[in-house]
Amino acid sequence: MNVSLSPQTGDGSLFGKPLFEDPSARALSRVGVVDVGSNSVRLVVFDGAARSPAYFYNEKIMCALGAGLSDTGHLNPEGRGRALNALTRFQRLAEGMGLSDLSVVATAAVRDASDGLEFRSDVLRETGLNVRVIDGREEARLSAQGVLLGWPGSYGLVCDIGGSSMELAEISDGEVGRRVTSDLGPLKLQTVKGGKKGRRAHIKTVMEQLQGEMGTQRDRLFLVGGSWRAIARVDMHRRGYPLHVLHEYRMTPQSVQRTAKFIQEHDDHEALRGACGISSARMALVPLAAEVLWRLVKTFRPKDIAVSSYGIREGMLYEQMPQRLRDRDPLIEACRFAEAKDARMPGFGKLLYQFIEPLFKSAPEQRKRLIKAACLLHDVSWRAHPDYRAEVCFDNATRANLGGLKHSERIFLGLALLHRYTNKREGTHFEELYDLIDEKTQRDAEILGKAMRFGAMLWMEKDAERGEFRWFPKKRELELHLSPDAMPLFGEVAEARLNSLAGSLNAQVTVKKRRH
Repeated sequence: MNVSLSPQTGDGSLFGKPLFEDPSARALSRVGVVDVGSNSVRLVVFDGAARSPAYFYNEKIMCALGAGLSDTGHLNPEGRGRALNALTRFQRLAEGMGLSDLSVVATAAVRDASDGLEFRSDVLRETGLNVRVIDGREEARLSAQGVLLGWPGSYGLVCDIGGSSMELAEISDGEVGRRVTSDLGPLKLQTVKGGKKGRRAHIKTVMEQLQGEMGTQRDRLFLVGGSWRAIARVDMHRRGYPLHVLHEYRMTPQSVQRTAKFIQEHDDHEALRGACGISSARMALVPLAAEVLWRLVKTFRPKDIAVSSYGIREGMLYEQMPQRLRDRDPLIEACRFAEAKDARMPGFGKLLYQFIEPLFKSAPEQRKRLIKAACLLHDVSWRAHPDYRAEVCFDNATRANLGGLKHSERIFLGLALLHRYTNKREGTHFEELYDLIDEKTQRDAEILGKAMRFGAMLWMEKDAERGEFRWFPKKRELELHLSPDAMPLFGEVAEARLNSLAGSLNAQVTVKKRRH
């Protein structure tokens, strides 16, 4: 098991050439979208690597456009005024950011209201923005595409809940299939007659109709929408879950049932709202959304449940991507972009990966993907103060806006980058998070971090040929073969770091000078 660290062209077979500098991707490097929903109006400006974009700007105004719509047939007058003010502000912000255009879509409230067309005319006259009203099936498709932005090639059932509607869409092999819409938004449910009993009967009837249209859906359930994210916050609070990152947070059907009951039986929703960081306007809808979620899970019986922070807005960005960009791994593209922007020696991450890869020959592809990501990110935090650099790396990896990462993978990546700068992980502010992965995975992250810590000492030229690792796991023997040019770089500190790596591997280490 060995690989020579020497200059190569191309990018190997595991990861293709990065696309963030491609003209088709650069055109998407800063894109602004506005979602005019029944409950909120939000502006998002995406920036960076298009395949895994950062949120350059993100602002939400709770307008409640759809409040009272079922009774009056009109948009909420107060909400209508607030929405127009918000869109005026967003248009001016876009001008200031140099955006050539804002894509604005409106969903159920504007779609269903008798004065929806009048509202759109007001927006066009006051702001110059053309509001595109989409039907429920199109809303479901865009939300599903948003999920595909974060989970390329995934499969399951996407459920997007807004204020006035709830959409379902199936995804399989990166494609959107059947789609349906319903009136199960919490603003609409406030007007259902018959109290709690009548409302729950209505939810059950509609959900059975949706199941009849969608068929059996026993794979993963992806939850999109602010009310679902609020319920996930409550679930985290109830469980005492330490990593407060909503994207890719997992729930089981059992935990959904417990949390729905916890919400219904909690005697102080204001205290619960404060503890979970939920707005008052959102918290008013959470008990109703919890009833819908419980019935959704009971009806479709998914194998597991994942919260998605990506939805209709991300789906609008995905809509503009060429297929070859859609097919890329969002994690690797984002890490490559970070390396190109912030590393001292862009391009070295690939070389470092090739150097340490013999230590992980038997690792599954999913683990090698994380190893690649770690190598690309190993130097992007070099500007942080040395005393805090390890913790900065861990915090960035675990909480950054990165697609395609489970929470356990975030912890693995964070620990590897922490060990890139320190031998010990005890004594940090993040120790409660370590237990989200098992001891073996923690040790593998430590080995990766120490391997990067040592490898980074041998190169200040990304095309230099320095040496190679040879690893014999059955005999627990590690050999380092160094070129004559590299021997002077193998000083006391480098030797200490190599010995620390060997200790984590529980291996004997030998250093050999390689002849030309």
